[in-house]
Amino acid sequence: MIKLQSLIGLPVIDINTGNRVGKVRDIWFDEHWLLTGIVLEARRWISSDVQAIHWDNVIACGEDAVLISDTQAVVSLKAEDIIRCFHTGRIKLKDLPVITVEGLQLGRVTDVYFDQNKGTLIVGYELTDGFISDLREGRKWLRISDYPDEVALGEDTILVPVRAEQDLEHTTGP
Repeated sequence: MIKLQSLIGLPVIDINTGNRVGKVRDIWFDEHWLLTGIVLEARRWISSDVQAIHWDNVIACGEDAVLISDTQAVVSLKAEDIIRCFHTGRIKLKDLPVITVEGLQLGRVTDVYFDQNKGTLIVGYELTDGFISDLREGRKWLRISDYPDEVALGEDTILVPVRAEQDLEHTTGP
C-alpha cells in the first residue's frame, strides 16, 4: 500500500527517456473519489492552466520517483476542471471529518492509502484527533475497503458504518 502524502514532492520521470517532467504537487480525484491523476507543480506563475497526468499513464510509484509512460502524458487542464484533490482544489480530502452514521466523529483525514496494483480505489484513511492525541495514542488507521458499499464520501464529511469505530487501528505518532 502507498500513502498518498508520500508522493507529494516526488519527481515525475518519463520512463522512456529518464527526463524529469515535473514534481507532484497534489493528487486529483473524480466525483466518485477515485484516483484520477497527478497534479504537477506550476512552472508559470501567471497561467490558469494546470499541468496534470491521468492515472492511466502512471507506470510506478516508488519511494523516490513517480514513473510515467512518456512526456506526452502531461496535459494542460483548466484549474476549475480539477475540483477534488488531496490538499488543494475546491474540495479537499485532507482534514475531512470521518463520522459514523450515528454521529460519532472518529477523526479527521491526515493521509490516504491506496494499492497501485488494485486500481484507483482508496483502501484506507489515516485519521487524527489532534496533535496531542497523536503523540499520546498515535494516529488511527481505518481500512474502508472493508465497507465498499457503506462509505459515503461527501464534500464536507465521510460517513462510515457504526462498526468502523471498533475496526480502528492505532499507528505510530505523526
